[in-house]
Amino acid sequence: MTNSVPAHPPEYSDKIDAAVLKIAGVVVLGSIMSILDITVVNVALPTFQSDLGVENYSTVAWTVTAYTLALAAVIPLTGWAADRFGTKRLYMLALVLFTAGSVLCAAAWNIETLIGFRVVQGFGGGMLMPLGMTIMTKAAGPERMGRLMAILGVPMLLGPILGPILGGFLIDNASWHWIFLINLPLGLIALVYAWRALPSDAPEPSESFDFLGMAMMSPGLALFLYGISSIPEEGGMDHPKVWATMLVGGLLVVAFVIYSFKPEHPLLDFRLFTNYNLSISTLMMFVFAAAFFGGLLLVPTYFQQVGGETPLKAGLLVAPQGLGAMLTMPLAGVLADRYPVGRIVPFGVTLICGGMFALSTIDADTSYTFMITTLFVMGLGMGLTMMPTMTAALRTLRSHEVARGSTLLNITQQVASSVGVAIISVVLTNQMKDSRAVQAAQALGEAEKSGAQPDPAVLEFVQSLGERFESVVLSDLAAAFAGSFLVAFWLCVAALAVSLFLPKKHEESHLLDDQGQAPVVIH
Repeated sequence: MTNSVPAHPPEYSDKIDAAVLKIAGVVVLGSIMSILDITVVNVALPTFQSDLGVENYSTVAWTVTAYTLALAAVIPLTGWAADRFGTKRLYMLALVLFTAGSVLCAAAWNIETLIGFRVVQGFGGGMLMPLGMTIMTKAAGPERMGRLMAILGVPMLLGPILGPILGGFLIDNASWHWIFLINLPLGLIALVYAWRALPSDAPEPSESFDFLGMAMMSPGLALFLYGISSIPEEGGMDHPKVWATMLVGGLLVVAFVIYSFKPEHPLLDFRLFTNYNLSISTLMMFVFAAAFFGGLLLVPTYFQQVGGETPLKAGLLVAPQGLGAMLTMPLAGVLADRYPVGRIVPFGVTLICGGMFALSTIDADTSYTFMITTLFVMGLGMGLTMMPTMTAALRTLRSHEVARGSTLLNITQQVASSVGVAIISVVLTNQMKDSRAVQAAQALGEAEKSGAQPDPAVLEFVQSLGERFESVVLSDLAAAFAGSFLVAFWLCVAALAVSLFLPKKHEESHLLDDQGQAPVVIH
């Protein structure tokens, strides 16, 4: 590898000193709060559904979709706002928004208010990660970012492991409200810590913000996904609530894409897609994130609804997926520096395809050993897929393009996660509606909760099955989950097909081209 980087000045020290570590502590604490909240809610979905009286699983899944959509919406706003108001003030505002949103979520009285408050929480959480990276780059300089990225990577590795366990513990020992209330003391500590530790910075307004693009993209995505999630409730595509919202949302998104080629500084710079590596990597990221995150959302719910496990036990059973990713993610970083990513990512996606297909074969009697092994293998694949894909996307961009390319990637991942969750949850809801036994069990549960008499037709059906009723319900539930995992498997196969087009040859990095330095030879 060749690189013509200027020598360090005499006063430069490449050691990470206490001042930089103190700032890193603020950023890590904020990252932990944001990342944990993405994963901690997954084990709570069955509890939301029962405690808030929600009929359709696709509706309760909006507590995840709304949060990730808010993250996606606020990411492109963050860079402009940091220049306009200063990173320290904006970071503290993000902490306030996230903490206030968490308290509001804990006070939610129905599913609609919970979804709305999750949007507020997502606006704060979405700014914490990109702002943290900006703050760390300024504090440490690019020469020390490798070691600091290892520190900042800790929350990303621990989130998928600790989130479901923490969520399950709080639900089992307190109530679902505490998965949000725990953010209040953490948020206050982080706020005081940020006020004391972060250096003040003077705002330097640069480019104007694309408010028109924002006004098209965010409502467009929200309306389109709302239409998809309304399919089970309305029984098909022919209801105006479904097709009208999908049509309006789709038109807004198309208008946004067409419009984005006009402004000098668009919200999302689609002109970067003339770079082949970025284009194919972004497509790969979209299909992969929709399949992986949409499918894995169902796993804690399966353990609770079919296995009859507590939320804590479900969280512990999901942890092997995070452990697998923890093992291979550092290895993937080393491999991506030595070999073309087109020779790494397909192997990781193949592991995920195998795991998702294995999940599509489950039934009510599937052993937990099988499930745990499958999740661990999928975690190994995830660790070999995410980082190399992002590396392939960004490494051939010029330095002034990296920030905009990174924004495109982050938006893609969040939107794809929302799309995947919406699609897979709709599939699961429809599968459950096809089972008369599952519908009868849900009707009995709602009647018992409200104190009303069950429908005579439901009672007659239950009596006709006799002692077999419970086993039939569990068998049909497991079949519904298996069918949903099969859809996720085919999406994974599509991701595998796209991964075959990732670069398989050594390339030159153009990161330093616009800084008057020689190119860097990379793999």
